[in-house]
Amino acid sequence: MITGASSGIGYETARALAKDGHIVYAAARRVERMEPLRESGVRVLRMDVTDDGSMCAGVESVLQAEHRIDVLVNNAGYGFFGAVENVSMVEARRQLDVNVFGLARMCQLVLPAMRRQGSGRIVNISSIAGKSVYFMGGWYSVSKYAVEALSDALRMEVRPFGIDVVLVEPGPVRTDWGIIAAQHLSETSFATDYASLGENWAHTLRRAWQSQWLSSPTVITRAVCHAVNSRRPLVRYRRGRLAHAAVLLHTLLPARWWDAMMRRCAKLRLH
Repeated sequence: MITGASSGIGYETARALAKDGHIVYAAARRVERMEPLRESGVRVLRMDVTDDGSMCAGVESVLQAEHRIDVLVNNAGYGFFGAVENVSMVEARRQLDVNVFGLARMCQLVLPAMRRQGSGRIVNISSIAGKSVYFMGGWYSVSKYAVEALSDALRMEVRPFGIDVVLVEPGPVRTDWGIIAAQHLSETSFATDYASLGENWAHTLRRAWQSQWLSSPTVITRAVCHAVNSRRPLVRYRRGRLAHAAVLLHTLLPARWWDAMMRRCAKLRLH
């Protein structure tokens, strides 16, 4: 079962796992965007990870049809960028609702079945933003740091029941994520004291996410497939160009040096 499967990593992963011979249920709000997946044998579900009834119904429908859930891939999520001062509490809560609480609730819903089976695997899609903080990306990093901590805690708790918890930490990947984050950044910065910095950073994000140096979603898809198919998966899969380098720099550099580097990146204007 894969959430957030209407585009990008979730969409490609659903198709790849179906090709591997798995019975795949792809879940997302925009069912129409998943229709082509049916040609690969993927079952399509409408689901909103901010709606408890929707999640309960989706999990129950899979259990009724298959009588088990072997793997949950928590992929649903998005990036809301903007200065902490500018992002409304409504938007901040929505970021956490989708990226953290929706993920946690999906884990709660599948765990009873996995425990009865005596086996199961939960693959949580995190980000290198869960290990390093980027300019005006505070709330997104809050959500991904939370996913990292939640997954580490869950892994210890459910291992005695034969259940694995795996984290996948993508670096910059060529999906709609960067375009959406840039749009939010422009909107939250407009007509504020952060307008110039915010719009410049948004422009840079848009240009960066259209460049060829970003990793293809298939890089992350391969990592998820390995996490699903391996008898003994890694605890973490950090994948994508710059992923390891960014986290290493964030770890090794003095905090003020990292801050200065981020501010400098935000002032650059890619053409």
